[in-house]
Amino acid sequence: MLLTARAGGCHCGAVRFEADLPEAFEVEDCNCSICAMSGNIHVIVPASRFRLLKGQGALSEYTFNTGGAKHLFCSKCGIKSFYVPRSNPEGYAVTWRCLDNWQALDVTIDAFDGQNWEANAGKLAHKSQA
Repeated sequence: MLLTARAGGCHCGAVRFEADLPEAFEVEDCNCSICAMSGNIHVIVPASRFRLLKGQGALSEYTFNTGGAKHLFCSKCGIKSFYVPRSNPEGYAVTWRCLDNWQALDVTIDAFDGQNWEANAGKLAHKSQA
């Protein structure tokens, strides 16, 4: 599978990253409490395909419930451009709309029932495998 480095970041530009993604890929439209409230639609990638380019010091972390997911957001503008998902702690969930030129990317939006996370999390477990 041919991968292309795709850059992205937060609203103010303090946080920038790259994720290696195929030409066409799936994004998860999750209905869990935090994704539903924030409108987050994301693609999960292995840690080996993610690079934080700048902004480590600008990131703040939020956890809830089990504390397994590490929700990282820019402390200046508040945007969560990526996070460490509970389903794939060895990877990153990159917010699709935080990728540069996100509208031009060839994506398939998959609904994910995160409200029933325990029953459905296994469907995502393979996504952070290299």
